[in-house]
Amino acid sequence: MEIKTTNSLLTSILFVFLFPIVLWGQSIDSTSVSQPSKPQIKYPQVQFKGLFQARYLVGLTENVDLNGLHHSDGDVTQNSFDIKRMRAQVRAKISERTEVVALVNLADFKSDPKNKVLENAYLKYTFNKHFGITVGQFRPWFGIEETYPVDIIKSMDFSNQYYEFGKNGWTSFQIGAALSGVFDVGKVPFTYAFSVVNGNGRNQEMDKDNGKQYSTRIVMGLSKKNNVNLGLNAGIGEVFKKEVYAFGADLTADFELSDRLFFETQMEAKQAINHNLYFSLPVEERTPYISNYQIRGFYFLPNLRYEIKYKKLSAIEFSCRYEYLDSNFRLNSNVRQSLVPMLGFEFLKDYGARIQLGLQIDRYKHTIDDTTTHNNNLLLLQVQSRL
Repeated sequence: MEIKTTNSLLTSILFVFLFPIVLWGQSIDSTSVSQPSKPQIKYPQVQFKGLFQARYLVGLTENVDLNGLHHSDGDVTQNSFDIKRMRAQVRAKISERTEVVALVNLADFKSDPKNKVLENAYLKYTFNKHFGITVGQFRPWFGIEETYPVDIIKSMDFSNQYYEFGKNGWTSFQIGAALSGVFDVGKVPFTYAFSVVNGNGRNQEMDKDNGKQYSTRIVMGLSKKNNVNLGLNAGIGEVFKKEVYAFGADLTADFELSDRLFFETQMEAKQAINHNLYFSLPVEERTPYISNYQIRGFYFLPNLRYEIKYKKLSAIEFSCRYEYLDSNFRLNSNVRQSLVPMLGFEFLKDYGARIQLGLQIDRYKHTIDDTTTHNNNLLLLQVQSRL
């Protein structure tokens, strides 16, 4: 009797679940007969891109080399040609919803290529505009600079805080997974991203421990006309059984001063536990509390753009980024302030080719001889082309 009751219950459950599916399948068949067939799209669709970026560097500070390292003996190289980036990217759309991306920087072979060269290597599956999943090696969203490539940056390079937070696993190329999408709340568009990563950088054989770092970013589109976007970032995680966290906020705004003159701005502030510094110190030289080691940074990047559109010259830009960064402001504060004025000439369209002339001015509260913690002035002439 009990067996019959159980069988009856199972039959009912299967009927409830399978009956709608059968009906749904029948409705699809009947609809597909009446509708004309759409032209078939062939996959995979493969796209190749690249970036060439070369520089001529001149050091303007005595006894400081082109990497910012001070030499007491005065034996330094203060001018050099350099290939900063030679990137090649393949993007393959293997189905309507699935794409695979690989990005390498061949210029990394000029030094030890370990944990270099390969930058992006991920698969992204997009269910719809509200929800997509990315798996592999990518840049988790934790600020403005993670949302666009370096070849359209308005300054010499990414900010100092971008690279410092990358050492702590929050920005730059990391291995993990992410969810992302867009949605509207009333008339306000929102973009979101949630990431979980190993936190020990790119091209690693495995995670350095069992802990993971979780971060999220939400961007609110406050004004489409002036491109006013407010971004909020937060992250928590565990590194060698120590709790870590990070948070930040950023803002962009663009203004059309005339038909050809535009004023573009972006600003960003972040703070986090500097666990990279904490674990680099000998145990006997550090405090037992990892929260005592904190990094804080802020930058403001205004850019004035004039679209001249004269023959091959598309636009002239002038930017000047100010940055404040303190890698250990609670225990051993040593503020680094940087000023980077930059004059750029854009040729073709969408930064197809660009020539930039800039100056990087670094000032520390306390300079330390024979280290990179030293005041420095660096002149740069940069040429780039997108392939």
